[in-house]
Amino acid sequence: MAFICATGKHRKPGRVKRTTAQAAGVAALTTTGVIGTLAASPALAAEQTGLTPVLTASDDLAEHIDAQAVAQQRIAEHEAAEKAAAVRAKEAREAKARAAREAERKRLNTFVAPIAHSYVSTGYKASSSLWSSGSHTGIDFHAMTGTSVHAVGVGTVVSTGWGGAYGNQIVLRMADGMYTQYGHLSSIGVTVGQQVTAGQQIGLSGATGNVTGPHLHFEARTGPDYGSDVDPLAYLRGHGVNV
Repeated sequence: MAFICATGKHRKPGRVKRTTAQAAGVAALTTTGVIGTLAASPALAAEQTGLTPVLTASDDLAEHIDAQAVAQQRIAEHEAAEKAAAVRAKEAREAKARAAREAERKRLNTFVAPIAHSYVSTGYKASSSLWSSGSHTGIDFHAMTGTSVHAVGVGTVVSTGWGGAYGNQIVLRMADGMYTQYGHLSSIGVTVGQQVTAGQQIGLSGATGNVTGPHLHFEARTGPDYGSDVDPLAYLRGHGVNV
């Protein structure tokens, strides 16, 4: 018995087979959010083939999807650049603030001797009939008349003028809450309420008041007035002054 073979053209691949590759690519873009709502566009057609829906995309739509992906990438890069710039700006502001705080701390804690290149000629609590209290309430720095007298640290002038046995004097309230006094001055160069810094000239040494010769009388006090004195050498050395 002979078998007869059917002849004719081969059938074209089914539509499902032709669009499978395109559908896979579109599905991948859909899951990443590139297509988004474009699936509802007239350019996409949902085709039911058996149990599997298939999307077919035109060349124009594919180009549109690519352009959208590029745009989204550029937006993401721009946002990332803006965030990085904001972080750098914040770090720069914080570094500047830290530097300012450190500079201010250093300024407030900087102390110097009231007379440069001098030495203590009379110590604290030295006994003598020269002083009404019976002992020295400060220290004396050797200085000829007209020698520059400096504020030992940052402070505010609270008193100037004649101070009896102290002669011409200046009293400063220091940034740390203590007070310093400068006596026997030949000249006063500051006024009450004035802000001064460490090393600033505030007057000139002399021999006014109860003295036997020119020098600078210096006191450290817990208050602005006589009788609140503390060891001025310990005060200055406690702030790093080598005297």
